[in-house]
Amino acid sequence: MSPRALDWVHAENTKTLAALEKDRRYPAVYADALKIAESHGRIPFPEFIAGKIYNFWQDAEHVRGIWRSTALADYPNPSPHWDTVLDLDALAKSERANWAWEGANCLWPSEKRCLVELSNGGEDAHTVREYDIPSRSFVSRGFVLPHGKQTVIWENTDALLVSREWEPGELTTSGYPYVVKRLLRGQPLSASMEVFRGRKSDAGVDPYTFHDAQGETLEMIVRELSYYVEDYYLVTPHGVRHVDLPHNLKLTGLLQGRLIFKLNEDWTAGGKAFKEGSLVSIDLKAMKADPDHLAPALVYEPGPRDSLSDAALTRTHLVLTTLHNVVGRTFVYTPMPDGSWASRELALPGDSTVGIADADARGENVIVGATGFLSPTTFWLANLSTRSLAIAKALPAQFDASRDVVDEREALSNDGTEIPYFVVHPKNMALNGANPTILYAYGGFQISSFPRYDPVIGKLWLERGGVYVVANIRGGGEFGPAWHDAAIETKRQTAFNDFVSVAEDLIARKVTSPAYLGIQGDSNGGLLMGVEFTQHPELYHAVNMVVPILDMLRFEKIGAGASWVGEYGSASDPTQRAFLASISPYNNIRAGVKYPEPFIETTTTDDRVTPAHARKFAARLSEMDIPYLFYLATDGGHDASGAKLSEQATHQRER
Repeated sequence: MSPRALDWVHAENTKTLAALEKDRRYPAVYADALKIAESHGRIPFPEFIAGKIYNFWQDAEHVRGIWRSTALADYPNPSPHWDTVLDLDALAKSERANWAWEGANCLWPSEKRCLVELSNGGEDAHTVREYDIPSRSFVSRGFVLPHGKQTVIWENTDALLVSREWEPGELTTSGYPYVVKRLLRGQPLSASMEVFRGRKSDAGVDPYTFHDAQGETLEMIVRELSYYVEDYYLVTPHGVRHVDLPHNLKLTGLLQGRLIFKLNEDWTAGGKAFKEGSLVSIDLKAMKADPDHLAPALVYEPGPRDSLSDAALTRTHLVLTTLHNVVGRTFVYTPMPDGSWASRELALPGDSTVGIADADARGENVIVGATGFLSPTTFWLANLSTRSLAIAKALPAQFDASRDVVDEREALSNDGTEIPYFVVHPKNMALNGANPTILYAYGGFQISSFPRYDPVIGKLWLERGGVYVVANIRGGGEFGPAWHDAAIETKRQTAFNDFVSVAEDLIARKVTSPAYLGIQGDSNGGLLMGVEFTQHPELYHAVNMVVPILDMLRFEKIGAGASWVGEYGSASDPTQRAFLASISPYNNIRAGVKYPEPFIETTTTDDRVTPAHARKFAARLSEMDIPYLFYLATDGGHDASGAKLSEQATHQRER
């Protein structure tokens, strides 16, 4: 940002903090938020690497964090013996850098050498450096990829497949790379050999590598023509070859020589019809031999109120988590010799949201998390061969939930569709319209909103008597691809109408009223907040927009916006432009309208949406003398909560 823009941001931050700090509750709220953020009682999120459990951990002593490991048998213990693999605080100090952890990709099958990704304060662009786990050091003259938006994968010990900006300006219109090259150990970037080239008009091009425990390997290149249209290519010793897969799918990986993926569109292949939302498999050898004539097999097909949430692979099993009426279930699938699949349900607690933390591709262990609004998250360790199931970790209660209860309700949208939503409220809640209520939704990109244990919401809001509501509006993935497709491009108003129907239902039931109703959303949910702010200012008392998308007539020219045309449409199309103009929050602010006071949050290091949307929106409000609060954090990227725990606590206390 320019010095002038930085001065403006500083003034806005100072004004906002001064306004918030006047509230007598502020110090206690911040103290509670920081205590939660730095709590050692948090569950260390597990990742299987070389048969051990790895975890990236931050606390008061490790502000930037440490990458550490422990034995699988030790992980369930109250105090595992953690071995520090990489200390990010020490690294940042020694290099005088603002490093934030972005992850590590370890070379299969030894997983001793890893490509460590580090970003400046949490932005999407990052550097990549080769790290040796046994020696706890970066490899001398090892692979180093400089700062940029990039995808880097191992091809073998001495070769990488890399998608990045090789020459200045060699990025798509949305800012992502479209050229994949092979980089050999010891080579400068300039000597790398081109493997595949997309087009500048693409959304992006990325390489992928999959392995299974039986020794099969698959190298692929995914060319993203738009957000929901992709082409797939096999990387072979003789070059790249197109494979006739459907254009909208989600790859899971390899299991016993089968490629497994989720369909996000209906597909007919090999004389069979497959329904969108299904999981299918293809014999890898047959696909490599004839990629133009595929013979897929059905693994899982959802029912009318079901959706597939997640899938992961062990050595010989496939684990699925699903939603049925937005309640989670877990299943184990086993491939049979005849190409079919046997399945059984994993007996986890009912009425909870379940998700796969990680699965061990070397063995038969999987860790599944179960959570709910009022139920602390529990991680279950399942061995799929012995069928044992035990608690690996359980989060201690972070707030007093004894006075609250959860209801699942439905609101009728304007087209007659029933929209589910969850209400977390005090058991003795009076239906008098005077209950302070936060209504949250996302409603886009086929991302589901579901019950989860949130210590910050619990401690800072529920314990203080507030009501918390999560709406499962269309545009999300709660009921599969069709639920999402109902609210894309010029049908986007559907999601906004769904949200209004939930708000009006809460008011009609006297749970709350406009004077006590606040709404909250981030990213695409920030767009939702902006639309509700401009379309229905009479319904809400406060609006929290986090890393929001707000200028819908120019979103394609800001940050990574051009890659979202499949979701929102394009201003270059006259019909779509007219619709975007009708909903664009930035373009629909009107002088003289009584608006609820918005709180607009963003970060300097968000290189996906970028803070431009939020800054422009706040500036427009200022021009019209419309009251608002604005805060721009220095770190955190698109996550917005901050790369450091103290920043995350600041973010939560402000909200």
